[in-house]
Amino acid sequence: MLLRLLLLLALCGAGSAAMVVSVSLRGSWRIRSGNGSLELPAEVPGCVHSALFHQRLIQDPYYRFNNLNYRWIALDNWTYIKKFKIPFDLSKRRKVNLVFEGVDTVTVVLLNNVPVGETDNTFRSYSFDITHVVQAVNVIEVHFQSPVIYADQRSKVHTHYSVPPNCPPRVQDGECHVNFIRKAQCSFSWDWGPSFPTQGIWKDVRIEAYNICHLNYFTFTPVYDNNIQEWNLEIESSFDVISSKPVLGQVIIAIPELKIQQTNSVELHHGERIVKLFVKIDKSVTIETWWPHGHGNQTGYNMTVLFKLDGGLSFEKSAKVYFRTVELIEEPINGSRGLSFYFKINGLPIFLKGSNWIPADSFQDRVTSALLRLLLQSVVDANMNVLRVWGGGIYEQDAFYELCDELGIMVWQDFMFACALYPTDQDFMDSVRAEVAYQVRRLKSHPSIITWSGNNENEAALVLNWYDIQSSHLSTYIDDYVTLYVKNIRRIVFEGDQTRPFITSSPTNGAKSTAEGWLSKNPYDPNYGDVHFYDYVGDCWNWKIFPKARFVSEYGYQSWPSFSTLEKVMQAQCVKTETEFYRRSRSEIVYGEGQTMGALYWQLNDIWQAPSWSSLEYGGKWKMLHYFARHFFAPLLPVGFENEGVFFIYGVSDLHSDHKMMLTVRVHTWSSLEPVCSETTKPFVMKAGASALLYDKPVAELLRGCTNCTRQSCVVSFYLSTDREPLSPTNYHFLSSPKEAKGLHKANITATISQQRDTFVFHLETSAVAPFVWLDVGSIPGRFSDNGFLMTEKTRTVFFYPWKPTNESELERSFHVTSLADIY
Repeated sequence: MLLRLLLLLALCGAGSAAMVVSVSLRGSWRIRSGNGSLELPAEVPGCVHSALFHQRLIQDPYYRFNNLNYRWIALDNWTYIKKFKIPFDLSKRRKVNLVFEGVDTVTVVLLNNVPVGETDNTFRSYSFDITHVVQAVNVIEVHFQSPVIYADQRSKVHTHYSVPPNCPPRVQDGECHVNFIRKAQCSFSWDWGPSFPTQGIWKDVRIEAYNICHLNYFTFTPVYDNNIQEWNLEIESSFDVISSKPVLGQVIIAIPELKIQQTNSVELHHGERIVKLFVKIDKSVTIETWWPHGHGNQTGYNMTVLFKLDGGLSFEKSAKVYFRTVELIEEPINGSRGLSFYFKINGLPIFLKGSNWIPADSFQDRVTSALLRLLLQSVVDANMNVLRVWGGGIYEQDAFYELCDELGIMVWQDFMFACALYPTDQDFMDSVRAEVAYQVRRLKSHPSIITWSGNNENEAALVLNWYDIQSSHLSTYIDDYVTLYVKNIRRIVFEGDQTRPFITSSPTNGAKSTAEGWLSKNPYDPNYGDVHFYDYVGDCWNWKIFPKARFVSEYGYQSWPSFSTLEKVMQAQCVKTETEFYRRSRSEIVYGEGQTMGALYWQLNDIWQAPSWSSLEYGGKWKMLHYFARHFFAPLLPVGFENEGVFFIYGVSDLHSDHKMMLTVRVHTWSSLEPVCSETTKPFVMKAGASALLYDKPVAELLRGCTNCTRQSCVVSFYLSTDREPLSPTNYHFLSSPKEAKGLHKANITATISQQRDTFVFHLETSAVAPFVWLDVGSIPGRFSDNGFLMTEKTRTVFFYPWKPTNESELERSFHVTSLADIY
């Protein structure tokens, strides 16, 4: 494949010597096994596993037990090789760099048999000076060391004390000592994912050549000055200046929609130089702020920054600028010990509704922009406004954060440390410091990112002694924890970005953890910070088992993919019950606990095809849980529950203004498609951004008013509306376990399918009341407008939104419907 020559930066005037050129080395390479027995073509970006699969030397790594059968791949030392020509005159270039945007992970890089650099961190870029090595025709070799062997070697070198855990649980069939290597921690296995410790050049690689100077990076941060209520823009650029003489010029900053055209003089001296620019935005100019999904628009402004320098050299950068503020509020609450824990966006308290994001594939070259858009569109389609990028995976690709900006998805961004203690030797810390500085610089311009978090569960792991550390040695590990997350990561974050909060861990007690030396005695205290909650023993249909916490950033239940219906019902109903409990707890304090302001279930997506906690299957198909999430995360929702024989309904509103509405409550028998009784409240005002009690009645009294109703024979539905139209989804409450339902018949559900433009209409008809109606069209990609629902009326219309072209006959052939009675 011919090299693609990209002239990144325009040449002004006739002097070609001023030109900065970039030669991409993407595309066709070759890889070779350690002993030379295998040599084959490979694509860059990519990895060894993908190359072997594309050449049909291995099966799909996800098939059956191939994670075990192909363990040899990760244990070998592979080499990436490419021969290439330089398409410009090297004699006219004073400096030439070899730039890797991402290498996974431990390598020695040779150019023309000369070592030019080493890498040891997946999560940062590398630039190597090859000025005195590069020729007209070159051979580059990237020698990888097995990440498994490297991690083992590093752990053995760390002789003065162990750094647990050594290995994952045996049932995971994983590799050991992942905490000693800076790559995706889940790549050595997790409880929901396989062990595939990849090797490869997983991002762009290129040659850059220049004469006078080069723009290394460009970043910016909108800052709101609360004292004078004024927006400013801070712009930072880094230059490598190789000219011995000062380089003079101008920088022109333009944001036309904000009527900004600013010119500054610059003078660049030899060496690495940082240029900081400040743009003051006139208060008379109206700025539309960026809002999370469901709370407003995601307005952004086009900005260009043009550096015009001596010698006809120019650098131009274009970017989208968004304006928004974020605050983490931790303050005393009347009637409760502890502190609040919630986020304000643009001064407005926001209830965070969402899930946890893990890598979308073990092999990142499979994760396309199209797949990311599909998954992230499913986030907002389910009424979510936030994702937590979990700390055992990767800092996601640029397209992920750009889509989150566009769609209004807030991001809780973990640093990539999870469920482990970590070394703090010099080499490890140098690598981490470079990683953190790089990622903060890369990501801080995204309005979607609302907080940085140091790690996943490591405060809890240390304080609660998950790894059975002797008390006499505990101080060593506490010192390491503070050194890593506070003295280094936190410090570097605040040096690079002071516009958003930093949380040392999740879960954490927030300000209380800080006051207790960064490690709280009980990091799961519901009256501080965030909590993670899992309970596989208690009855998940009983809301009383859930913590009335300030913020719940992990909770969930497992299910199989779509071929098993019963498990899907269990998962969806359990997470529904728990989420609705958290949402109705936002405005109340009960026995000193409450004011919950965040619910992020575990987990959104899958890394492969397997039973897991996810609501989206591998590839993006919606499980029943995701359809349920579309309802339980609705901006206006009635929530029903029982306590001591009394049935309560709360109203929950995420809206920005008060609204007048009514509540309708209906009781249905399992044996009839007509409701046996119905009542509607008088109009009331639902307060903005609040939860409130709307209805309470003893169950016995409710049933007495409905002919022949018992707990076993009846079910309750309810919704919010105006005089003319529904305002909320219809919710429901089971008065007994569905397996005890009396009068529930197996329903005969039929569908007539028609097409309306790009959407398909399913007209459903049932012979009986049917709980958990599940519509499936097999492998045809797309989603329904609703699914897993309680069908209490004879007919219902559901829409199907295909993700690829299809037709009525294909849908009819693939269509299958089940309900609860079909599997009992």
